[in-house]
Parts: sequence; C-alpha cells; structure tokens
Amino acid sequence: MRVSEAVERHEFGAEVGRLLDLVVHALYSDREIFLRELVANAADAVDRRRFEALTGGAPGVPEGAAVRIVPDKEARTLTISDPGIGMSKAELTENLGTIARSGTRAFTQSLAETGPGDRPSLIGQFGVGFYAAFMVAERVEVTSRRAGAEEGWTWASEGRGDYTLAPATRAEAGTDIVLHMKPDAEEFLEPLRLRTIIRKWADHITVPITVTQDGKDEPANEGTALWRKPKAEVSEESYTEFYRHLGHVFDKPWATLHWRAEGTVDFSALLFIPGMKPFQVVEGERESRVRLHVRRMFITDQAELLPPWLRFVQGVVDTEDLPLNVSREMLQATPVLARIRRAVTNRVLSELKGRAKNDAGYVGFWENFGPILKEGLWEDAEHRKDLAGLLRFRSSAVEGWTSLADYVARMKEGQEAIYVLAGDSPEALARSPQLEGFRARGVEVLLLSDQIDAFWPERLDRFEEKPIRSITQGSADLSKLAPVEEAAGGEPADVSRLIPLLKDALGEEVSEVRATDRLVESAVVLAAPEHGPDLHMQRLLQRAGRGFGAEQPVLEINPRHPLIRNLAARAEGDAEMKEAAGLLLDLARVQDGASPRDPAAFARRITEALAASMR
Repeated sequence: MRVSEAVERHEFGAEVGRLLDLVVHALYSDREIFLRELVANAADAVDRRRFEALTGGAPGVPEGAAVRIVPDKEARTLTISDPGIGMSKAELTENLGTIARSGTRAFTQSLAETGPGDRPSLIGQFGVGFYAAFMVAERVEVTSRRAGAEEGWTWASEGRGDYTLAPATRAEAGTDIVLHMKPDAEEFLEPLRLRTIIRKWADHITVPITVTQDGKDEPANEGTALWRKPKAEVSEESYTEFYRHLGHVFDKPWATLHWRAEGTVDFSALLFIPGMKPFQVVEGERESRVRLHVRRMFITDQAELLPPWLRFVQGVVDTEDLPLNVSREMLQATPVLARIRRAVTNRVLSELKGRAKNDAGYVGFWENFGPILKEGLWEDAEHRKDLAGLLRFRSSAVEGWTSLADYVARMKEGQEAIYVLAGDSPEALARSPQLEGFRARGVEVLLLSDQIDAFWPERLDRFEEKPIRSITQGSADLSKLAPVEEAAGGEPADVSRLIPLLKDALGEEVSEVRATDRLVESAVVLAAPEHGPDLHMQRLLQRAGRGFGAEQPVLEINPRHPLIRNLAARAEGDAEMKEAAGLLLDLARVQDGASPRDPAAFARRITEALAASMR
C-alpha cells in the first residue's frame, strides 16, 4: 500500500466539532464499542460486494475472504482490513467527510425495488458509527479501493475539523482502516482482548473475522447465527449447546421458543426458559438480560426486552429495523423496540399458557419461577388476567398444586369468595387455627407462602368474578355454609359480658374483641381489620421497620371452647381477668407465628399455670 504525495485537505461538514465531541464522549458508554462499529462496516462491505457481484456490478469476493484485525504494539497501530466493495474518492468524501452520512443507508435505498430474498444483510453504517474510532485513536487513516476500479485513495484525519485525501495503491479491492492508538488505549492492541470483544459483540457475523497474533491469523468469531436458521434445520443438541453457551449453565432448557416475526416490525428470536433455577450472583437484580442484536451484531443485554417478571427467560432477539449505531440510551425512546417488547412478551405468555394446560412438567417450572412470575400480578395491569391463569398454589383441601380455575370448580354451593391464607411456609399454614372453621365446613383455602403473596391479591382482586379474600382480614362470614359435622363443645357460651371486659383489659393493644364461629379446637385467633393490610402483610412491614400506622389486630374468641366458657362464667373486672386477657392475646400471637408481646412474662405465666395445674 503506497500513498501519494498529492494530498488534498478538506473541511468536515457543518458543526463537525460539536458532533465529533458528542460521538466520542456521549454517544457510547463503552470504549470497546469502536471495534464493533468498524467490524460491522467491514462485514457490510463484504456483503455489498457479494450482492453487486450477483448483479454484475462488481467482481466477486475472493475465496476465503475475512475481516482481518492486525494489532501492532511496536507501531501502536490497529488495522482492520476487509476485501469488501471498497470506496472511491467521491464515496470517501461523502461517507466519511460528513458526520452521520451513511453509505449503507444510501445503498439500502437503492435496493428499494429489489426482492427481500435477494438483499444482503447490511449491518454497518459509515457515519456516526465510524467516528467511534476516535474514542481510542488520535489519528485514523482509511485506504480504500473500489471493486472494479484500479486506483485507491487514503482518507486521514485526527478528528479535529478537517481531513485529507490522497491517491494510494492497494493490491486488491477493499478497505484498510489504520488506527493510531491513544496512549490510554493500548489495551486494544492485545490479541486476547480483541478476540474477547469480537466474541462479545460480533460472534455471529457470517463473515469470518481473524485476529493476528505472532504472525498467524486466529479465528475470532463463530459465524453462525442460530436464530436466523429455519427451525427445521436446527437440532435439539444445537439448541442445548447454544443455551449453555449463552447462559453459562449446564442444564437443558425446559422450553425453546424460536420464531421469525414479520409485519409492522421484523425480527428473529431464539428464547429459552431454563430447566432449573439459575444461581443469581447479584440478589435483587430484576432486569431482563435477553440480548438485542441488530443484523446479527450484538448491541446490548440491557434493552429490557422482557418485563422484570419474565427475567428468567434467556436468549436473543435480532432485528433489521434498528440502526446498528443506536446506543443503549437511545434505545429507551425507540418506538420499534416498544413493539418488539410487546410481541416478545406475548409470545412467551402464549407458550406458558399452552404448557400450563398440557405439560406435566409445568409444575417443575412453577416451583422454579412461580414467585418471579407472580410479581407481574402486582406491577403489570396489562397482563394481570393472563398471569392469573398461570398461577399454582398449595391448598388446604388437595395434595400438590392447584390452579385458580380448579379451585373455582370445587367451590361449595353458597361460597362467594376465593379464600387465601398467607404466611411463611405451607406446612405452618396447614396447621394454622385460622383454617379451623373453613375446614369444618369443607371450604378450601389456598396457602400462599412466597413474600410476593402478601401483595398481589390486592391488585388481582378477583378471578372469574369471584373476589379473593384473606381469611385473616375482616370477619369471615361462614354462617351461610353449614358445618360438615356438628361443632364440638355444644351450644356457645354467652360472652356478652366477657367481651367488653377483655377489650377494657387489653386497651389499645387490640382494635376489637369479638366472638367467632370460625374456630373449632382453638380458643382464640387474631384477625386484621376489614380495611388495610392482612396479618401477614403487617408482619412483613414490621420486619422491614415500616409497621407504623397499621391498625391493631382484632382478637376473636371461640365461645364453645372450655377456656372461654370458664372465663365467661366468672367474667368480672378484676386483676385476674386482666392477666387472662393478656395471656389470650399472647396465645393468639404465637399461633399466628408472631412473638408474645413480652416473651419473658409470657414464659413466666405459662410456668405458673403449669405449676398450679400440678398441685
């Protein structure tokens, strides 16, 4: 490659100083992006040459054509060479002499009447993307020879408002970009670093990419975009291998979704639902990490292509409808991306609905990801009804898992609501005295033991026109439902005098004391007021230090229980009644999974009661 002495100096287009500063310092948040942009341009040039060769407009691409990346530590230069279509003097001026001038865009417009099946995959854009080179280079030289032409030209600039053009000699058609690296960018002269960047950003570009190390060209990209292939051509083994490579996991995917969307927006997608719950390095991370590609080139895994409640889904979405040099910040305001998000979310939901009906393995999926899926009930009104049909629960009446639809189908005649009980574990909930009255009447209660279960019932509110009610909140009206068997203890005691005495003794520690018919074996139970959070939610808020402002619980007593009968028979406003009231409240708290108000005093009372019973 020889450069002539006949150098022409030119000024950039208008406002170049400001635009260059924007590109170098603001458009991209990661310096390594420069290599993605330059490799994209190179692969694009090869595709364009292939296409023009088919139409007779240019000689064909040489056999074994590849994009070569050659680092030279001694000279502190990085060269990216391609055997693509190349550029003439005029094209160098048009494409590189004006910021945001896109050779690819102009070429795409010229193909407006060409059939889609005949178009090459154009991934790069000279213009804004090319100028990312100045993030790492203090000087850039571009030597190019147009395919079919004999002469070449060298464009050179330090990115300070002007550039030079000079005749040059290049043995073959194509382009060489030489970056004279800044002192703080020498990391990009390490072959291993370069290969890592290529694997991250351009692994699936179909044009081979090599990095020169110790005089040898080493392959740097895989070159196969699995998601671009027809499903019939991809084996299950290939899917599994790609899934493991993508997520750095060792299991097999539970579900594989591979499709091509065409219409208002075109994209290819290959998504995986894991077969096991992945280990989360960062707890609490809620962003979707599905990878966004533009024409096979990786752009970002932070485009949030799926909502947080589907963040367990892994995979790739590849679109033709976004410019390659769009940054992560610009993506957030792109209408095209909003349409892709909607389509991808609906496709995943459709897959889950189908499997929830027919796949025995859905239970395994639910045990892995059910708590995450339930987050959508709280935060996503648009998909709340769709998610409701996917829910699975433990129950007080059946073994294993059950759905809301199955619960509704089993509801007793006269039952008006779907009853739920939230707590820390299904085992503890199954033993809760809160269930006694419901179990005695054959009424099923769903047992909710995930933290999110304290929140979402408020938002879902009802299913198939049946309200969802916590059995710890308000007064559960079971009078319309006859007991399966006669209640133990016979007729209830008259507690009309006992109730005000208990309320006076407990003061502001309870909001109300009342008799209840939803207890069978237990003497007392707590309930939450009709409005406000249920008991489980109150406990969670208290653990988080946010329990202030909550109403005090209701103490419900069982008028058929021997203890309550005895207290009712001797109901007097004395110190003994005050002691008994405090003990009843502590018992109710312990039954509900809370601590006594004063654990030491509670232990002392129990000890004294045991001692007295043994005299």
